[in-house]
Amino acid sequence: MNDIQFDYLDTVDNPLDRVEDVMNANNWIFSRVNDEELMVQITGKCCGYNLFFIWQEEMNALQFCAQYDFAINDGQISKAASVLMNINEKLWMGHFEIPSDTKIPAFRHTCLYRGMQRTSAADLEDLVEIALAQCEKHYAAFYILSHANDSARDINDNYLSLALMETIGES
Repeated sequence: MNDIQFDYLDTVDNPLDRVEDVMNANNWIFSRVNDEELMVQITGKCCGYNLFFIWQEEMNALQFCAQYDFAINDGQISKAASVLMNINEKLWMGHFEIPSDTKIPAFRHTCLYRGMQRTSAADLEDLVEIALAQCEKHYAAFYILSHANDSARDINDNYLSLALMETIGES
């Protein structure tokens, strides 16, 4: 079998430069950890969020993560898995996860930029807006799981059902 040859290399400007533009436009104080990582702490309607942007140049991929400012109670992890399945099956992009080491719920999405010379600030603004809208929408379910006692019986399933219910409008 012949090796595949490429006539050119797809090079993309570092999208973290555009992320900085979005952060500056929102007057958000951010930390550019290095050429591959940027983080910012913001306050949403319901809680605080840690936003992480990680650039992986070899894959031309930007990973975005929006973490809540609380962790899921150890005794509620199995119930949280069920909640994650319920939420994730309805998402069009990205997903929620609860890493086993931190138990901090987070929305995560990876954007591929192969073939693009430059990322757009508008695309990044959309990414952040969509992620924060999803985080705010599902805040109540994760909050219930984070503040319940270790006993699974402590959570009334009706509360979780209400927290996961689709609503029209906002409070």
